Amino acid sequence: MKAKKKDMNNEQEKTSLWLPCPKCGARSKIKIYEDTVLLHFPLYCTKCKKETKLGVIKFKIVVSDEPDA
Repeated sequence: MKAKKKDMNNEQEKTSLWLPCPKCGARSKIKIYEDTVLLHFPLYCTKCKKETKLGVIKFKIVVSDEPDA
């Protein structure tokens, strides 16, 4: 039973990653999975103190270049 649990954890780790800051590359506190969809998400980086709007679909990260209003 423990072997199954370990295999499930490895499988879950392969299908998830920590969202990196697009400005400085630091790892954020946001974890995304393969089925995560984010649109116009305001990501705040605690390292570089910048906020960036971005979108995520199937691990593809797109930085929004529209200005803040």
